[in-house]
Amino acid sequence: MKTDDFDYYLPEELIAQTPLLKRDSSRLLVLDKKTGEVEHKVFTDIIDYLEKGDTLVLNNTKVLPARLIGEKIDTKAVIEILLLKNIEGDEWECLVKPARRIKVGTIVSFGDGLLKAECVKELDEGIRHFKLIYNGILVEILEKLGTMPLPPYIHEKLADQSRYQTVYAKELGSAAAPTAGLHFTKELLRKIEEKGINICYVTLHVGLGTFRPVSVEDVTKHKMHSEYYEMSDEVAKLLKKTRKQGKRIISVGTTSTRVLETVMSKCGDFKECSGFTDIFIYPGYRFKAVDALITNFHLPKSTLIMLVSALASKENILNAYSIAVKEKYRFFSFGDAMFIK
Repeated sequence: MKTDDFDYYLPEELIAQTPLLKRDSSRLLVLDKKTGEVEHKVFTDIIDYLEKGDTLVLNNTKVLPARLIGEKIDTKAVIEILLLKNIEGDEWECLVKPARRIKVGTIVSFGDGLLKAECVKELDEGIRHFKLIYNGILVEILEKLGTMPLPPYIHEKLADQSRYQTVYAKELGSAAAPTAGLHFTKELLRKIEEKGINICYVTLHVGLGTFRPVSVEDVTKHKMHSEYYEMSDEVAKLLKKTRKQGKRIISVGTTSTRVLETVMSKCGDFKECSGFTDIFIYPGYRFKAVDALITNFHLPKSTLIMLVSALASKENILNAYSIAVKEKYRFFSFGDAMFIK
């Protein structure tokens, strides 16, 4: 299986640069994974495709304002740091630009010394480990000094930082938003619950690896990034009950999907579980947990388009994407949605 098999043509003007005024007013392409049939709807129509007793699984991670601009204490050179993952205590894995300037022992200062970062380890691909030095509460300092780490294909400035968070974001720790969830409003979630559909939350802290292209020719040789996940006992029990009653488990986003499939692969059932997952889902994978998926349109040749192709077949996905391009759907993080039923 070649990485190029998951390529498709996308005009640059279809990459959404800003969120729509109303979260739930985006378009919704509905794809039948068995027949390949496509319907064109708006996102609020999603409720018509959900049935009483179904369970909707959302990722409640919250994005850190983790992009920091500072300067080296010795040379005053401007350095950009993106906090990716908390390793332990105040030690963080970070992506640095320009990385060549940062060696072990280098100290970068932010906000006139309100926050300092000392490099303690050098790794490849611009990754460094830093020890953060500060007084007070780190989250409050980041809210003062940091900005949202928008994906590299978004070139517009985000006017309202909250638009890169879901309305149910709770557990701080992501370097990127679980974007399928950006379409939901509190009112739409309330209407879904009123219809008798269960809503539950898992956590997966999204890393920068989600935007990294697959660089190997052979898909099976790709090394997946690792991300922290959690599923509670309460959620596990609800999912077991849903399955027992013959109802569907509908995942909101590829991140929620990775949690559900990780837990089922590791435990053979839904159980309270946490840890790091590097699960890589591509065609040939047999889904153990997810029946249907609400997702966005993904980058060509990415692990995410491979995941949706595993659920609905590569042919159905690439055909649906071709239709979406023709119909001028908006793509990627701030773009339109797809429901794979």
